[in-house]
Amino acid sequence: MTIIIEIHYISASGNKVLQQGEFKLTGRKKPEQLALDFWKQIQCDLPYGGEIQKVIAAGENITEKVMELEKTPLD
Repeated sequence: MTIIIEIHYISASGNKVLQQGEFKLTGRKKPEQLALDFWKQIQCDLPYGGEIQKVIAAGENITEKVMELEKTPLD
């Protein structure tokens, strides 16, 4: 199954930005994990960081799930 993930964020310079991509749901990965991986990839290109405003996956708002997952330490 393929889903579209949209990440709305504000860059360090104050610009509102939307980036989206199409991702395959493979194995046991959930949409929020894919979105977090996408967000981390975006952050690599942002020299001064950014702040998530909204995350949409397959038409569903998953912002809270992604933000909680981002705060969770890796095992």
